[in-house]
Amino acid sequence: MVSEWRRVLDERQERFWELVTAGSSSSQACEAVGVDRRQGYRWRRDSSGRPPAAPRVVSARYLSLEERLQIADLHLDGASMRAIAARLGRAPSTISRELGRNGPVPAAGRARRANYAPYAAHKRAGLRARRPKPFKLEDARLALAVQAKLCLKWSPAQISAHLAGEHGDEAAMRVSHETIYQALFVQGRGQLRTELHRHLRTGRAWRRPHGFSSPTTAKISGMVSISERPAEAADRAVPGHWEGDLILGQHCRSAIATLVERQTRFCLLVHLPDGHGAQTVRDRLVAAITTLPEQLRRSLTWDQGTELAQHQAITLATDMAIYFCDPHSPWQRGSNENTNGLLRQYFPKGTDLSVHSAEDLEAVAAELNGRPRQTLGFITPAQAMQRLLSDPEKPVVATTA
Repeated sequence: MVSEWRRVLDERQERFWELVTAGSSSSQACEAVGVDRRQGYRWRRDSSGRPPAAPRVVSARYLSLEERLQIADLHLDGASMRAIAARLGRAPSTISRELGRNGPVPAAGRARRANYAPYAAHKRAGLRARRPKPFKLEDARLALAVQAKLCLKWSPAQISAHLAGEHGDEAAMRVSHETIYQALFVQGRGQLRTELHRHLRTGRAWRRPHGFSSPTTAKISGMVSISERPAEAADRAVPGHWEGDLILGQHCRSAIATLVERQTRFCLLVHLPDGHGAQTVRDRLVAAITTLPEQLRRSLTWDQGTELAQHQAITLATDMAIYFCDPHSPWQRGSNENTNGLLRQYFPKGTDLSVHSAEDLEAVAAELNGRPRQTLGFITPAQAMQRLLSDPEKPVVATTA
């Protein structure tokens, strides 16, 4: 086996340097270990005449050179990845990643190799493990591209997916969402401007555990529980099922009603210039819902807020069934909760929402519906809604609840 020959050669090289360090000449050391003098010359040339440094101690978590040599032998014999993994006592995914990085059929964008090369693979692994690594966003061209999308209030995940699609095989223009977050949250990482964190959905310059606020527990006459909502709404297979809520302004004196279609994530913002009492909300919701095509008026899911006390009148006027979430269960309206979080970029907490006109709300909804969404395969809600209306047989369905 080739790996056995390399192992013997490595042992001879190690003995050669021991003899040279002890005072033997290069010729004497070559004769003692049984190699040609030209081989000794090559060893000295490759290490600039100095004994090589002691090999770096590598954690058992990582593949050793001996294991890579075994992988090469077994792979050459035609063993499967699971068989190689069982022989080495490693996970099959570890062998898959190793052969994917360094095998004959590597990841897209890398040159094809003749076969798995264990010594070259081990050298590349050592180079990848070096710290600190150069930060990707130190590249001015990439940083400018990321900044441009952040200023449009795109999330780091949306930016990462967009750049991957736009620049395909150009590794220098691809960046993970986590790298973007680090550039925003950790000073001195990359060339992003420090104030860009204000364009994030939260607007914070630091991380904190996610939390959520509890919905009101007020009781409403004639409520129909979400447990009675048709199953077609839960799996998003049928369009026309909506989730709704209010986002409140300073001291709860102003509000905007939000409606989100569950299948496409398409958002409508309802102007409430006269307050958010039950009758005002009823009238404004009826006006907004009746503009929708009939096939998009199947159901509306809301929390137990008293602003929807007139729900029966809304159902009567729009022929849209209304269901109410359980107390303290905002995840039952997950799409709407997520959208309300996005909207806080435009309507921050503690501000007066009554200053925004109906035209302002239409512009914000259009911009939000024009953002690519990961849950839609990075197309926009506007595109998903357009596909739904033009070709109902092939809708775009969100992948999460």
